[in-house]
Amino acid sequence: MNKDKRNDGILKIYLRWVFYLGILFFAASVVSYLIAPEAGIASFVMFVVYMIIAVVIYRIKGPDIINVIMKYSANFDTVQNRLLKEMVTPYAVLDKNGAMIWANGEFMDIIGYNRNAKKSISLVIPELVPEVFPVKGPDNEIHVVFKDVNYKILIREIDSDDLFKDTEYVWTEDEVENRFIAIYLYDETQIIRLEKENDDQRTVVALLYIDNYEEALESVDEVRRSLLIALIERKLNKYIQSIDAVIKRLEKDKYLVVFHKKHLEKMKEEKFSILEEVRGINIGNEISVTLSMGIGLDAPLLTRNYEYARAAIDLALGRGGDQVVIKDGTNVAYYGGKSVQIEKTTRVRARVKAHAMRELFEARDEIYVMGHSIGDVDCFGAAVGICRIAKSLGKKAYIVLDTINGSLKPVVDRVKSDPEYGDNVIINNETALSMVNSDMVLVVVDVNKPNYTECPKLLEKTRNIIVLDHHRQTGEQIENAVLSYVEPYASSACEMVAEIIQYIDTGLKLKTVEADALYAGMVVDTSNFQNRTGVRTFEAAAFLRRNGADVTRIRKYMRIEMNESRVISQSLSAAEVFAENFVITVCNAKGLESPTVVGAKVANSLLDVAGIKASFVLTEYNGKIYISARSIDEVNVQIIMEKFGGGGHMNMAGAQMTLRPVEEAKQTVKLKVMEMLENGEI
Repeated sequence: MNKDKRNDGILKIYLRWVFYLGILFFAASVVSYLIAPEAGIASFVMFVVYMIIAVVIYRIKGPDIINVIMKYSANFDTVQNRLLKEMVTPYAVLDKNGAMIWANGEFMDIIGYNRNAKKSISLVIPELVPEVFPVKGPDNEIHVVFKDVNYKILIREIDSDDLFKDTEYVWTEDEVENRFIAIYLYDETQIIRLEKENDDQRTVVALLYIDNYEEALESVDEVRRSLLIALIERKLNKYIQSIDAVIKRLEKDKYLVVFHKKHLEKMKEEKFSILEEVRGINIGNEISVTLSMGIGLDAPLLTRNYEYARAAIDLALGRGGDQVVIKDGTNVAYYGGKSVQIEKTTRVRARVKAHAMRELFEARDEIYVMGHSIGDVDCFGAAVGICRIAKSLGKKAYIVLDTINGSLKPVVDRVKSDPEYGDNVIINNETALSMVNSDMVLVVVDVNKPNYTECPKLLEKTRNIIVLDHHRQTGEQIENAVLSYVEPYASSACEMVAEIIQYIDTGLKLKTVEADALYAGMVVDTSNFQNRTGVRTFEAAAFLRRNGADVTRIRKYMRIEMNESRVISQSLSAAEVFAENFVITVCNAKGLESPTVVGAKVANSLLDVAGIKASFVLTEYNGKIYISARSIDEVNVQIIMEKFGGGGHMNMAGAQMTLRPVEEAKQTVKLKVMEMLENGEI
């Protein structure tokens, strides 16, 4: 009603313009009379006639004109309402709580005139809850599947005093509010289908390497080698044909594979069965053949996909092989990696890395060596070995070590007792940060994850970073390293450094204290040469023995305090067996200097129990819960620890968890292990 009155008033004002023009006409007559009386009189007569005609027309025809215009306006509103109700786009209006007030025909056809919509639209479309409604902000979008149709729903806040008249859903005046929610439904089923088809046709590049080609051939009779090669290629070709791929041999043990992305999901579901098929080839070969595959996808350029594949295969090999690594930009996924890696007997790689390291050292004056946080004997022994290399080349060397725990103290004290080392070689984090600049060399030993290093900020201080590690690589790596030597086949970082020392300078002679430190590191990481030992391990140990390493003296370093022995005994007695072959316990090492080291010792001891495939020990320390995981050969504990953000080796790994009730953390580990067992991941 108010709107009609307002329109009526505007029209009346508009129709009175003839009278306003008459006033102007009268003024013109007066002016004409003052100039020329005769002309003025004639003009006034015409003014009178004009006004008479205007009044007659206004009185007789004015109401008719106003009625016609008002009827047109009313009909136009009706047309607008009808167009809105019959709009092709499904459209509805809700209150702030999600109750549907009004909807056009298309929307009602979709939801099927469901009466629950009047109570809450979420009873019909569960995703449309009030939490997704915008409040004085930009429109919101959500994507839902309703009745097997994909919809994009645009949600918009609207303000109005009077929107709903003569509609199917009406509120009383007391219920009407100024804030409403409008929703628009857009069918995107076809778009999603086409996007899926387009994505499925994208090209995936893969590099497939045979990890132990030479070793496998040498393990079989010469007359059967051609048969072994033929069987491997037959398995590969059959698998490649099943995914409609193209394979090209690059070298005798390296292949390039190209296929469509649509086959990748099937390959994942089958957990890349080619790994198991090739590993199962047995014609008398003592060593099982294993494959590694690096897959790159979803890059804008095909060449970039190839770069992703190169990075992925390097990561797969750095983790020990026998697995598939998929790299999609910054995302990395791992599959396989269950078997025990075979030791590489060749030292060619060690010799190449040693020569490269020497060149880098010779070009710099100062060398800094850093291990992982909460340092152990292995990382410290390796650091001492690197210092010897630097000193033999006439360079200054420093070991960055912020905290010296109880297990490390005997070895550190022994090194400090040497006049060449004293208290000046070992420096803390603060001192290192003040001394290091971009031209100096930083060697990182026994760790390849930046956040696990002794002082992560040091990595930003120099551009000359060398990484030496024996742990399997993960997606998180130290970037921009000028030299990276990650050898997961090695037993310890000390073994790697001992090999490098032999190639740096044939005349290099270790001091007894240095040989002891390196040998002690190998003893700790191999559990006194019981785990992860190979031919090269004993060759490195023999080299250290020739340089003066004393087994009896090192054994004294490794002895534990009585309190530590009691904690280990208590942890062992509290151990709980689950999933038949797994054991877990909590190490309450509060008050001891090296709780995490004690936890690792407990984990090693639990493996001596018959039937145990893997052990897990949880230790609370410094506001975190540390997990030590150990196995002998049947279970890859590394992939288990990766689920908790950690890593390590197949039979020796660890992770950190945020502080929580230790029993809760224990239950979390158990559930994850059982889940992975059920899914066949371990």
